[in-house]
Amino acid sequence: MAMRLIFMGTPDFSVPILDALQAAGHEIAAVYSQPARPAGRGMADVKSAVHRRAEAMGLTVRTPVNFKDAATRVEFQSFNADAAVVAAYGLILPQEILSSPRLGCFNVHASLLPRWRGAAPIQRAIMAGDTVSGVTIMKMERGLDTGPMCLVREIAITAAMTAGELHDQLSVVGAELMGEALRRLEDATLIETPQPSDGVTYAAKIEKRETRLMFGVNAVEVVNRIRGLSPFPGAWFEVAAAGGTERIKVLAADVIGDGDEPTVAGDRSPGVILDATPTIGCAAGAVRLRTVQRAGKKPVTAAEFMRGFRLPIGTRVG
Repeated sequence: MAMRLIFMGTPDFSVPILDALQAAGHEIAAVYSQPARPAGRGMADVKSAVHRRAEAMGLTVRTPVNFKDAATRVEFQSFNADAAVVAAYGLILPQEILSSPRLGCFNVHASLLPRWRGAAPIQRAIMAGDTVSGVTIMKMERGLDTGPMCLVREIAITAAMTAGELHDQLSVVGAELMGEALRRLEDATLIETPQPSDGVTYAAKIEKRETRLMFGVNAVEVVNRIRGLSPFPGAWFEVAAAGGTERIKVLAADVIGDGDEPTVAGDRSPGVILDATPTIGCAAGAVRLRTVQRAGKKPVTAAEFMRGFRLPIGTRVG
């Protein structure tokens, strides 16, 4: 039996979930997404990925800045939804909204709750060196991702996996798992389990200062940061260039362990170029760059980068 749903989401992550709901035959009464934001070189307002997809599907789209206005809350209630499906929407929902759908609001969260509650669970998991992630379907309540868990599925984080790759896998799993959750909700067989009090961590939004690479830590930490910020917003370091400095974004790199670094004369301290691949020294071990991107350019292999950019052995970066 089809359900009458409100869908709430904003970025690319949410689009496969919206597609799956419609493919399953559910009635999408309305789609809520973040308002258009300035983007690109011209800083023109750009609609969210969910907004664009919903319009292409012929669905009703609403983009409130928040739900403080009474008319906005009344309109939400007027859709008379059986349930709301929320996936990376980006707004905290007040209790009046959470209580409006007949069966409640259900969130697709990209972590194994209660680990990594909050805004950036995918990036934080990889940056922390986690070896497993997953999706939790949670019934929403007031509080930051504190609601009871309904369904959980794990995904392994491989040693070379980037945030972008994990994002894409979790999006697909989230669509599958939400479909199963709604089937159980219809059959009244969906079980809600309170989150454990142990193991709670928070995935704060990524700040700009965190994207700068610092090599005074061990090589594993450096590579985890690169993986966790790839492809967006991207981890970077600065090098001397004509007229000042140039920012180099690193999209992929490998760990070189202690004792395996190139043998070079002179300074081998953190941030120093150790060979022409290039390999960069860290407090422990070193990192060998694989994919980099100059400002305004396309990503290239490290070898292609070194053919077009002077970065002599012994140069200090970062």
